Amino acid sequence: MKSNTKSEGQLFNVGSLLSYLAKLKDTRKARGIRYSLVTILLLIILAKLCGEDTPYGIAEWAQLRSEWLIELLHLKHKRLPHHSTYRRILAEVVDSAALDKTIGDYLEQLAREKQDVVISIDGKTVRGTITAEDPFGLHLLAAYFPNEGIVLMQMEVEKDKENEIVVASKLLKTLDLRQKIVVGDAIQTQRNLSAQIVEAGGDYVWIVKDNQRNTRWAIERLFAPEKPLPAMGHPPMDFRSATTVEKSRGRLEERTLTASSLLNEYLDWPYVRQVFKLERRITHLSTGKVHTEIQYGVTSLSAHEASPKHLLEVVRSEWGIENGLH
Repeated sequence: MKSNTKSEGQLFNVGSLLSYLAKLKDTRKARGIRYSLVTILLLIILAKLCGEDTPYGIAEWAQLRSEWLIELLHLKHKRLPHHSTYRRILAEVVDSAALDKTIGDYLEQLAREKQDVVISIDGKTVRGTITAEDPFGLHLLAAYFPNEGIVLMQMEVEKDKENEIVVASKLLKTLDLRQKIVVGDAIQTQRNLSAQIVEAGGDYVWIVKDNQRNTRWAIERLFAPEKPLPAMGHPPMDFRSATTVEKSRGRLEERTLTASSLLNEYLDWPYVRQVFKLERRITHLSTGKVHTEIQYGVTSLSAHEASPKHLLEVVRSEWGIENGLH
């Protein structure tokens, strides 16, 4: 059996997902059960992948596709669960942490089929949770598959008790990072997180901003224009570049990433194998106005493992989480 996830029409095997869901314990009494737990959970997951987050929204999404779903799941009852059933299952029957882990295990298995598996880490404040009594609202930190548009795992950042860096470490411990590439916002560009990721079998690609001032300064100096002293030769060169050009939404965007291994022995950064400079030159076609953005970064991927073109693709994944999660 096959089914589509949301935006990009990616196919996955429903039978395989059902086998993962079957590991969860059904705490309901046998009498009166009309739908199996795995059937209800599968409907919830399919609806969530299409953007439905409430029991009512899940029920409505399923009802609009009732004929297809009844055939897909071989349902004896030719109708689908009421929204109250979804609400009760999520509130009373299934342990939410166990469900999150089961879904995460399945998605990781799905992602292993790909050559490059990128996980983005990003924080967000949930809409509608900021009030006069609670000006900070509910803040979550999510691990995200940006290419699939799927949240893998998320944790609450408890205000006044911990920050995103502490929660990021906890979040990463719940994931299988082997052969994964972790990207994140500049706040996650931390030495302890970098070491944790590599020692768990993964790699990192971080953007370096002023929260790591000395590291940013060193990288910026490396990529500054050369000014050799009189009668002196140029310093040894280890710079590789790649450029992409993309036209969309009335603008032309040229991205150039230049990478180097020259700072590997100099930087006080765990497992660093390359640093890079990313320049984005954006031309607004209607006005001709041009503006340029420059970012710097570090990665544990060596030049052999990640070319500048490869790094450009990975860095774009971080833009994906900001566009897709917020």
